[in-house]
Amino acid sequence: MKKVPFMANDYSNLFLPYTLNNGVTVPNRLAVAPLTLYCQNPDGTVSDDERDFLKHHGEGFGLYVTGATLVDAGGQSFYRQARALSEADLPSLRERVEIVRSLGAIPIAQLFHGGILANPDFLPDRQPRGPSATPDGKASELTEAEIESLIQKFAYAAELCMKAGYAGVEVHGAGPFLLPQFVSEATNRRTDRWGGSLENRLRFPLAVLDTVIDVKKKAGQKDFIIGYRITPEQPGEKGITMKETLAAVSEIVKRPIQYLHVSQQNFFHAVRRGADTSKSRMELIHEALAGRTAVIGAGELVTGADFERAVSSGWTEFAAAGQSVMLNPDLARLVREGRDDLIDRFRDESKNDSYHLPKVLWPWVPDKDGPAKLP
Repeated sequence: MKKVPFMANDYSNLFLPYTLNNGVTVPNRLAVAPLTLYCQNPDGTVSDDERDFLKHHGEGFGLYVTGATLVDAGGQSFYRQARALSEADLPSLRERVEIVRSLGAIPIAQLFHGGILANPDFLPDRQPRGPSATPDGKASELTEAEIESLIQKFAYAAELCMKAGYAGVEVHGAGPFLLPQFVSEATNRRTDRWGGSLENRLRFPLAVLDTVIDVKKKAGQKDFIIGYRITPEQPGEKGITMKETLAAVSEIVKRPIQYLHVSQQNFFHAVRRGADTSKSRMELIHEALAGRTAVIGAGELVTGADFERAVSSGWTEFAAAGQSVMLNPDLARLVREGRDDLIDRFRDESKNDSYHLPKVLWPWVPDKDGPAKLP
């Protein structure tokens, strides 16, 4: 039987440049989603494991978002995290920038605070704080003075990242962490100006975004990129729905940001509640933005075909990947060459050395026995 030669897929559209609304041109439509690496040194500086990971992942991507950079020592949720707390953190921030730029990608730092999900084992006073105290008493309510202080800490972290040479910052308003804790009725039971009505519950995340934008304005750096990350819906009776998300998006897009990063389990998931359930979340968000800023979409995007389908939907300008980046250090090259057949979906123990993954990350990536299990 005559052997049929392999025919590569054509994903050249993914490698077209895109110019953001501040004039910065991104070389292609692929983005590295912010990854929590768990492998920094205890003081947040770059470890050998982190350095090895960064050097071997993300080459050929357009945007590279480095994950969960702490803005406050009281917000640490994960075992070891990058920090932007003081000028002592600048050398490590600069090293991350240099590595990412050497890969040809534009470096963005994600600004993070865990709120009530901060881990007491890592906190100076062992006391997590958030919009409201938790029913079990493990986290306490932030005072108004502490809220105002945190807003300024996000601004200072953005300033440090700018000094370090990052091309921009991404405000982490996704998942179950501090900013969405203020938005959600499940975690915000305040009765002052920071809680109650949706307008009040949006006040803190918008104040954080505004003060980060002010840092950019004061520095006069028009080309500095500001992004905001959201998760469209939360589980639970009082969790965030598309109603709250679309209200938030309508306010966020009034600000001069360069992108909205939408993080969810699956890029194509339909609305569950709070809006038209016959449409996807991405479609409604894109409609609400009306072309005023770019979108990064993430959620089970693994191969070139996945990225192409996402971008071709018209709902996003960029496709982001996390697990696929961890399992495929040369992912962008494989996509460019149309070699989806060579893209790993599961971790193969016989290839562990080629992944350049710290062992602490192995539970994050799925193997042949099942889906990823968070550490």
